[in-house]
Amino acid sequence: MSKISSFYKINSFVFLFLLGIISVVSCIEKKQNYVEVNHENIFVATEKIPDSLFLGDKVCAKCHQEEVEEWSGSHHDKAMQIATKETVLGDFSDASFSSQGVYSKFFKKEGEFYVNTEGPDGKNNDYKIEYTFGITPLQQYIVKFPNGHYQCLRTAWDTEEKKWFDLYPDFKVVHSEWLHWSRGGLNWNNMCADCHSTNVRKNYNQNNHSYNTKYAIINVNCEACHGPGNNHVNLVNKLGDKYASTQGMQMTSDTNPKELVDQCARCHMRREQYSSHFNFEGTMMDHYFPQVLTNGLYYPDGQILDEVYVYGSFVQSKMYKNNVTCTNCHNPHTLKLKFEGNALCLQCHESPKYDVTSHHFHESGSDGAQCINCHMDGKIYMGNDYRRDHSFRIPRPDQSIKYGTPNACVRCHTDKSNEWAWEHFKKNYGEPDYTHFSDLLAPGFTGEEDGYHNLLTLAKDTIHPEIARASAVNSIANYYNTEVIDNMLQFLNDESPIVRGATIDALGEIINTDYVNYFLPLLKDRKRTVRVKAFFVISSLDELQIPEEYKEVYKKVKKEFETHLSVTSDFAGGRAKRGMYYLKKGDLLNAIKSFESALEIESLNNIIRSNLANLYYRNGQFKEAEEAFRTIISQEPEYGQTYYSFALLLGELNRTDEAITQMELAVKYMPENIRFYYNLSLLYDKVNNFKKAEGVAVKGLKIAPQNGDLLYVLTYIYQKNGQIGKALNIARQLVQLYPSNQQYLSIYNQLRQVQ
Repeated sequence: MSKISSFYKINSFVFLFLLGIISVVSCIEKKQNYVEVNHENIFVATEKIPDSLFLGDKVCAKCHQEEVEEWSGSHHDKAMQIATKETVLGDFSDASFSSQGVYSKFFKKEGEFYVNTEGPDGKNNDYKIEYTFGITPLQQYIVKFPNGHYQCLRTAWDTEEKKWFDLYPDFKVVHSEWLHWSRGGLNWNNMCADCHSTNVRKNYNQNNHSYNTKYAIINVNCEACHGPGNNHVNLVNKLGDKYASTQGMQMTSDTNPKELVDQCARCHMRREQYSSHFNFEGTMMDHYFPQVLTNGLYYPDGQILDEVYVYGSFVQSKMYKNNVTCTNCHNPHTLKLKFEGNALCLQCHESPKYDVTSHHFHESGSDGAQCINCHMDGKIYMGNDYRRDHSFRIPRPDQSIKYGTPNACVRCHTDKSNEWAWEHFKKNYGEPDYTHFSDLLAPGFTGEEDGYHNLLTLAKDTIHPEIARASAVNSIANYYNTEVIDNMLQFLNDESPIVRGATIDALGEIINTDYVNYFLPLLKDRKRTVRVKAFFVISSLDELQIPEEYKEVYKKVKKEFETHLSVTSDFAGGRAKRGMYYLKKGDLLNAIKSFESALEIESLNNIIRSNLANLYYRNGQFKEAEEAFRTIISQEPEYGQTYYSFALLLGELNRTDEAITQMELAVKYMPENIRFYYNLSLLYDKVNNFKKAEGVAVKGLKIAPQNGDLLYVLTYIYQKNGQIGKALNIARQLVQLYPSNQQYLSIYNQLRQVQ
């Protein structure tokens, strides 16, 4: 079997989260201060907007001809089109292309456009091109599949170099993977439609895994941003000169800067959906929750890493803080930059201070003298699409040396090192005399010794960007203990909804019954996303246990939560979340069914399969659990965590010799995980192999000499085998290292008495 992509690598703590959820059903005792709101005013309308209320750009052009002319031909205009000889830019004259062992041929038949390429069955088939997607620097093509599914080809057309290319040339994808073009990863209905057309309703049916996706207008037209035109036209006709643009219109010149960013953000950010459709009611966070800065998506300093689009970086910037908005740089209709070169930045930044050699230390007019090349470094996504980081940061080669983060200096001077860049930086500018949020985020992101306190400082200080503070709270959870929880609780009351939401997510994985009362007031939060997150945390409460003052709002938020589960049910993660909801309710059978359902649409997702294997074990379905673990091992044979979980299962079934074999493999592939040595030592002890049990514990202690578990198991082994002197010596170390541990003190006193 081909090794599957690293996308599915199992996260070792996922099972701890899943099965470590403590049923939140006890009496509610703790109190907290929380600003109450009138919950009658927090539930925004959820009605769908009839397509008939969207009039189209031809109607808009009657009064706004200049704006429509600017929009025509833009990325928004060409976001999606029916495939015709006018719209298709790629070479379909029997052109061929091969990548990662997949051969594709592009041709025409009876005036229609076709591709012959690998399908979901692993065999080549002919597929008709129904739609085009985008214009530059690439154009993608969409194929119709059964049950209303539309799929985007992985092979795209480079509109600048006039050639076919692979969107992911270095990434082998098996036809059965979710990331294959014929499956969920490149599905138009759930991955693309919401932002490439106007008034989209996904209309997914989980019962038969089908879509009936609808839109009012195929592309991103005027009304996608400004709202349906019918009401606007009626008001203009009725009010005449008394009409104001703020009446019934979105994204006008009167929209305040941060609100405008939020309105653009719904299509220019990585996010999770909470409403069934977007209808211009409420705010962005009534419909979507933004992705915070996390490992794998952002670098430790907050720079873009994975495909996260623009919002997450821009709201980190001082530009955003100082009310610079999208349209200060981009023409809202052509989407092009308003000025060329440094003139764009010099709208606000004084030329004598910044556009001079003494500032940028490069020859005037050169690439190095361009503001954006130093302050907006970027990455190539989708094979050829270079996108700039919108956090507008000063390069920090010192952080690159310490954390492996990128910096613009060596991205340009490719023959130089970060150390070279840092020396020149200090020579030209001196060492930084300010604290950027990344100075606090990166240590916590990377698990430095004092990372927790840096993160807490960042989260508390409202001078820093909200998304950075939310990300700090998210990372604080990795330092879990009682003190950490108590410090995190304060952020449930934060003024920023993204901070509140991130706090709920982080605490939701580690809280117990003592903390329920901290979450109940958030059912009345003004943002739907925050309310729904809070509901999920306390969803193990039965409705009868909800205090009277929250009963009505609880029922309303429950409906919002059910909508969230429904709208994300075409993702494996959405179905798994439903499984976790059932698990919190104590419904193990439906939890298992939900996880099985998740694997039906993403069969190689071993995070989900690992959780399911443990649920099988918990339900006494030992055969199914073993099959699941063996499947994971066959697909990811070098991932130690799976061997560990499988070994625990075998050990519980008293198949000790097999358990030892699996635990040895866990140690082999993850030799840094001290817990594996502890369990392997106990397994050897169980079969009375004293030398092996001792040897494994000693080997682990060479990696972590002060590990309490390993010292304790070694004490136990020596005591069991009559080596009281050795046992006492190690027990003495335990008491010295952990003087407050009563278990260690007890065994030490026992050994002293025996001796």
